[in-house]
Amino acid sequence: MKRQGSRAMQIFRKTPCSSQRAVLARLPLRAGLAILLLAGATVNLSPAWAQTHSPTLTAQTPLNARVLYVNPALGADRAGQGSEAAPFRSITYALQQAQPNTIIQLAPGSYTGETGEVFPLVIPANITIQGDATTKGQTVSIIGGGIFVSPSFARQSVTIRPLDNSTITGVTVTNPESRGTGIWIESTNPTIRDSTFADSLRDGIFITGTGAPTIEDNVFTGNSGNGVSIARNARGEIRNNVFQSTGFGIAIGGNSTPLIQGNQVLSNTDGIVVSDAARPVLRNNVIRNNARDGVVAISNAQPDLGTAEQAGENLISGNSRYDLYNATRTNTLIAIGNQIEEISGQVEFVARAVNAPITFPDVQGHWAQAYIEALSSRGVIGGFPDGTYRPNDPVTRAQFATILANAFNPTPKRAGSTFADVQSSFWANQAIQTSYRGGFLSGYPGQVFQPNQQIPKLQALVSLASGLDLTSNQGTVLSRYQDASQIPTWATGAIAAATERNIVVNYPNVNQLNPNQEATRADIAALVYQALVSAGQAEAIPSPYVVTVQQTPPTQTQPPQLQPPSAQPPSP
Repeated sequence: MKRQGSRAMQIFRKTPCSSQRAVLARLPLRAGLAILLLAGATVNLSPAWAQTHSPTLTAQTPLNARVLYVNPALGADRAGQGSEAAPFRSITYALQQAQPNTIIQLAPGSYTGETGEVFPLVIPANITIQGDATTKGQTVSIIGGGIFVSPSFARQSVTIRPLDNSTITGVTVTNPESRGTGIWIESTNPTIRDSTFADSLRDGIFITGTGAPTIEDNVFTGNSGNGVSIARNARGEIRNNVFQSTGFGIAIGGNSTPLIQGNQVLSNTDGIVVSDAARPVLRNNVIRNNARDGVVAISNAQPDLGTAEQAGENLISGNSRYDLYNATRTNTLIAIGNQIEEISGQVEFVARAVNAPITFPDVQGHWAQAYIEALSSRGVIGGFPDGTYRPNDPVTRAQFATILANAFNPTPKRAGSTFADVQSSFWANQAIQTSYRGGFLSGYPGQVFQPNQQIPKLQALVSLASGLDLTSNQGTVLSRYQDASQIPTWATGAIAAATERNIVVNYPNVNQLNPNQEATRADIAALVYQALVSAGQAEAIPSPYVVTVQQTPPTQTQPPQLQPPSAQPPSP
């Protein structure tokens, strides 16, 4: 049932049948639970993390901190090593030498049992393990598992066990052991950020006891169990992460009360499953396109999805069965100030107004304010953790791919492609594949995509025209641009088609295209919104900067063929 709109209060009492309740009763978090992925799942990353929460730079060295360097290929585990010129070989040896307030700086490479690691790696208090935060640890992999006997969950296979006030940043963690977990947090409060948790055979991170970590700006993908599991009396904050292609994105059980805020929970088996007597607080999350349900409450769970004092601001939609499923026997869930579509069970629901604008302080009065707020209200783009949008920042090809995937959710027109510079665990890999299959984007010769390259306005417009199958034979329409001579021949048809369909937006001079100028976040918001208007998926927004001409019915075409970079930028 669709439940969204203007009604001030809607109470749903569609009680799940006993067979449904019995199935879900077997699904909550338990040690060793493994949920297999559904084959062929497609992830359309929302840019609220991918495009707007840019990777944090490598942590600055604290004052008076000691730095120990580790390189698994060039280092040696012996006395006198540990400098940048003469690094240790293993994290294990470096930890034995580390004193409080030490940073262990990891060189690119794989850290495994074969390079001297003994798992689980125990990170003492006030020690930082640091790889490359700018790439979410794509070049720094810690792979392996060892036995830890948990006071609350018995014998476990664990890669890393961080203690109080430790920090892990800029690494990729994988536990390939049977029932293997990447990071096990038992009654400690570490900080884990800007990392990737991929392909573990159970969970990316497991939090139990009275654990209260901060887990922020990470990517969880391809784990056979859950992205993050939270049990017993755990608390902590799970913020601004991406969960994709895993069992449950987040599984919350016991009496735990974590804050779940600003996450993208996309294309998992289920998005967030809350069981036992857990009372998590869910705020500002995007939970979409999961293979079964978005948010599920079972047993005696009572997730906080918004109150009269503080709206939930969650966007929960497009999940295959229910977006919000209350499978508890007696609890009525309160969900105030969210956008939720399919609801089952007893829910007291007060909707957030559909398409209500989300305001950013740094776009008030900006020429692109209406476009930015309109796309933000749709969950297509988002702001930074400080509440700003930063309209003048550039946009990378990877970030643009996430916007395209989320805005258009394109139907595949061709098979996917493997790019040499985009790993399967790269945060935007699925969005790049979605945009590629949909005909919006392609790569450079040599099977490279260049995901971190800033995209010029010309490429963005050609991409939109290609993805929407637009073309034009009327090159004369380009004469309205004062800088038309800067448009290369290969792009004239696409730019003419985009112009005829009122997709082009030029600020500050409507007659100046600036095709080779790097597109800003404001430019991209305006162009993508106008493309949605052209496709009949959005209402037009009046603006003096939209290039308007007499419309000509478009004809369909295939995306343009690639040329070497010296002759042509990467073709959409």
